[in-house]
Amino acid sequence: MESKLILDVTPEQIAIALTEDGRLVEFSKESREASFSVGNIYLAKVKKIMPGLNAAFVDVGYEKDAFLHYLDLGIQFNSSQQFVTNLRNNPKKAPNMNKVQPTEELPKDGQITDYLVGGKEVLVQVVKEPISTKGPRLTAEISLAGRGLVLLPFGQKVSISQKIQSNEERFRLKKIIQQVKPANYGVIVRTVAEGKSQEELVNELHVLIHRWEEALHALQRAKQVPSLVVEEIGRAEAILRDHFNPNYDQIVVNDKEVYEALKSYVSLIEPSRTSIVKYYDDELPIFDVYNLTKQIKSSFGRIVPFRKGAYLVIEHTEALHVIDVNSGTRNKSSNLQEENAFEVNMAAVDEIAHQLRLRDMGGIVIIDLIDMRTAEHKHQVYERMCDNMKSDSAKHQVLPLTKFGLMQITRQRVRPVTEVDTLETCPTCHGSGKIASSILFVDFLASRIEMVEKQLKTKRFVLYVHPFVYAFLRQGCFSILCRWRWKYGFRFKVLPNYDYSLLQYRFVDSDGNELDVQDNRKMV
Repeated sequence: MESKLILDVTPEQIAIALTEDGRLVEFSKESREASFSVGNIYLAKVKKIMPGLNAAFVDVGYEKDAFLHYLDLGIQFNSSQQFVTNLRNNPKKAPNMNKVQPTEELPKDGQITDYLVGGKEVLVQVVKEPISTKGPRLTAEISLAGRGLVLLPFGQKVSISQKIQSNEERFRLKKIIQQVKPANYGVIVRTVAEGKSQEELVNELHVLIHRWEEALHALQRAKQVPSLVVEEIGRAEAILRDHFNPNYDQIVVNDKEVYEALKSYVSLIEPSRTSIVKYYDDELPIFDVYNLTKQIKSSFGRIVPFRKGAYLVIEHTEALHVIDVNSGTRNKSSNLQEENAFEVNMAAVDEIAHQLRLRDMGGIVIIDLIDMRTAEHKHQVYERMCDNMKSDSAKHQVLPLTKFGLMQITRQRVRPVTEVDTLETCPTCHGSGKIASSILFVDFLASRIEMVEKQLKTKRFVLYVHPFVYAFLRQGCFSILCRWRWKYGFRFKVLPNYDYSLLQYRFVDSDGNELDVQDNRKMV
C-alpha cells in the first residue's frame, strides 16, 4: 500500500491529507492561529468549584471556562502542586526536579473541595479541544508525548505498551528506561519503541526532559494567570509523531518553513528516511496535482454516494452523529430484497468506516442500516465493521445490530468533527441568482489584468481560474491567452484551480500574495 501525506499550507491554515493508494483516508484543516490544542500546558486559575460534579471550572484564557474533574487531578497532584507553588514563590531559583517531595497519593473516592479552592493557581493540560458550546477538557496529570516515549513529570513508574507482546522485548525496554530515567519522572514506552536501540530511546528521553525543563522556566517567568507554558507542536508534526508509518512513501508540503520543520522532525524520529519529505514548489495547487480536491468535494457533505446508486445520508447533531443507509436505484425485487439489503449494507459499512476516519467523527454514531431478516447476515455485517475499524487509531467500540437494524458505535472524540461545506455560494452573484452574461467574463478578466499592470504596477503574477475558463482561454492557434500576452507582456501566467467555481478568479503576485483587484465596476 502506497501512503502519502500531503500538506497544503496557506497563510491562514494548514490542510492535511493522508492518502492510501491514492484514496483520501484522513483529512483535517487547522487554523495557523489555533489555540487550546490538545497537549498545550497552561498555568491556570480555578474559577468555580462544583461539588455536585466533583469538578472545577478553570480559566485558561478561553471564552468559556475549561472543565477539570477530580479524577483528572492525578494521584501525584499534591506533589506537583507543592512543587509548582514553590517554583512560583522563588522565581530566581533554578528549578530542580530532584527536590520534588513525594506526598500522599490522592484517593480515588476523594472530593475536589479538599484540594482546590476558587482563585487557586493550578498547572493543567488540554486533553480535549473546545467542541461546540463546551470549553476545553483538562487534566492536571501532565505528560509530554514523543514518538516512542511519553514523559510523566512527578511520576515514578515505567510502563510498557500492552501491544508489545514479547516478554523479552518488554523486559529489555523497561531495563533501558529504568537505568537512565532521572528521579521523579515516570515514562510510558509506546508501541513504536519496539525494536528501537538504546541510543535512540535515551536521546528521545533527553529531548523530552529538556522540553519539560524549558516549561518550568516558562512557568517561573509567567507574569499573568492564565498563561501558556508549553505549546503543543504543530498539527503537522503531531500527525508524524502519533501516526508516522515506516511505510510512508512521501510527505509532500508546499511551504518552505513547514518543510524544514517536518524534515527536521523526521530526522529525529527516523533518521534514515528524511528523503521521503518533499518540497512542492509548483504554481499549480498541490491538492489538484494529487487529485485531492475532487475527492474532498465528493467525500464530504450530507449525501455520500458509495456504490451502484446506493448512498449515505450523514447528519451531525450536538449529541451524536446519525448515518442513514439508502439503496438508491438498486433492484428492489421481492425475491432479491434480502440479498440486496445484505450487499448494500456490506458496502455501506466499508464506506462508513472510511467516513469516520476521514471526518474524525467522535462520540456516539448511530447507523440505520437497511433491514435484514437473517441473523447470519446481521452478524456478517457486524464482523465486517469490526474488521474495518481495526485500522482506526482512535479508541472505539462497535456494538452488534439491534432488533431494529441499528448499529451503535462510540469513537473517541478529541477534536471537533472535520466539516467541509461542499455547497458553494456563487462568488459572482453572491447568492442573488443573477449574473451578467458569462460571455463578458473574458473582457472582465482583461480589464483586471490591465489594472494589475497599470495601477498596481505588477508585471509578474499568476491568474487562477476555473479549468473550463482556462481551457476556453487556451483554445485555438491564436488563443485569447496569446492575445493577452502580446498586449500585456509575457511575464504572467494563467493556471487552472479545480477548487474554484465557474466564474471565480484570483490574482497572486510572484511572492504568493493575493492582489486586490476590486474596484467600483462589477460583473453583476
